[in-house]
Amino acid sequence: MEQIRIRKALLQAAKIAVGSSAAIFLAEFFHMQFAASAGTIALLTIVATKWETMKLSLLRIVTFAMAVLLSWITIRFFHSEWVAYGVYIFGIVMICELLGWKATISVNAVIGTHFLSVMDFSCSFILNELGLVVIGISIAIALNLFHYNKGSREAIVQNMRYTESQLQMLLGELTAYLSNREMQRNVWQDIETLERKLQGFLADAYDYQGNTFVSHPGYYIDYFEMRMKQCAILHNLHYEMKKIREIPKQAAVIAEYILYLMDYVVERNAPDEQIRRLDEIFQTMKKEPMPVTREEFESRAILYHILMDIEDFLYTKKRFVDNMDEKQRRLYWE
Repeated sequence: MEQIRIRKALLQAAKIAVGSSAAIFLAEFFHMQFAASAGTIALLTIVATKWETMKLSLLRIVTFAMAVLLSWITIRFFHSEWVAYGVYIFGIVMICELLGWKATISVNAVIGTHFLSVMDFSCSFILNELGLVVIGISIAIALNLFHYNKGSREAIVQNMRYTESQLQMLLGELTAYLSNREMQRNVWQDIETLERKLQGFLADAYDYQGNTFVSHPGYYIDYFEMRMKQCAILHNLHYEMKKIREIPKQAAVIAEYILYLMDYVVERNAPDEQIRRLDEIFQTMKKEPMPVTREEFESRAILYHILMDIEDFLYTKKRFVDNMDEKQRRLYWE
């Protein structure tokens, strides 16, 4: 997993280095002014994902005309360079912020410095600036087509298997507690560790979605969001268990059910049968004799809450399954 991250970092660094150098080379080849800026534009565009690069490239072209017009207005009316540039940047930032195009500010700032340096608004210089932008974004689009998606997908699948094994382990520890056995691990710490890892796994899933053209990459995002919710439920379930002063005999039934459930905490499982069995336990609990002592009453109430947490755990997975369309089922479950 760490090797894949290093490989991705090396690929990204190589793309930026090659892309920036290639952009400068092309700008110099066509004898363009401020050729080095083409490399900067390529760098600022390559750092985005594939889909972001496409969107950003289009916005760079759209906002170029705005940058030229604003430069012409400010430089014409303000003779002081620093005042003109300050007003220009204020206008660019305000417009881009209001339109939600914040990512285009950096390149437009560079374009503004060029106009401020030469005070030239001739067609030839405007085309020079447009050429720098086109070269930079073209190199970025071409290089961002190369992404280590196979390795990224393999890492995501490994993360999914790891998450499932950790959830199964946590359920096993909670079963031990309900069975009045000593826990072998620090469950609080294990849950918190898994929650932190899931945040990283989710970030990787978002990165994969932004860098692939395959169908339904958002499946992995939905999967890890579902597991994060389940992890939070286990956090609450463990908290409920720790409040039990005396383990009642009914806890053995729940412990046995959780042991059964562990085998079904896997990706390709629709939990309908597990929900049905849990409903049977609910019905059985209702038929139990009423508790006699206060301690029995409190413990029984906590057990009922534990059952509701387990039900919530299962329905979280069920909603994930129900929200999949037929194409997603064919792609990921068959």
